Amino acid sequence: MKRPVHFEILAEDPKKLADFYEAIFGWEIADWGGGDQTYWLATTGPDDEPGINGGFMFRSLDQAVINTLEVESLEETTRKIEASGGKVVHGPNEVPEVGTHAYFADPEGILFGVMQPAN
Repeated sequence: MKRPVHFEILAEDPKKLADFYEAIFGWEIADWGGGDQTYWLATTGPDDEPGINGGFMFRSLDQAVINTLEVESLEETTRKIEASGGKVVHGPNEVPEVGTHAYFADPEGILFGVMQPAN
């Protein structure tokens, strides 16, 4: 069974919003430093406790929070999503040393991400 592995909070001022969550919940927020995309990683707790980590980025889509699910094959999952009434919204894109990622919309237009990890 596939489970969410990452969330993204999209904001007009992602650094300010990241600072808010850091101050309120004690999340550790750090600039990803991943090249031309401004992105902050959020560690929400210890790896040995239930939960997922995420990130903050500039709002480029209408939805404010996007959950990402990890899959073995992005290509196969894309076929299943499209056959079931969903559609590709953006991507796929390579995330260096992480994997291949794409955003999709389900049949009601709700966005979610899918990530195939790098080998």
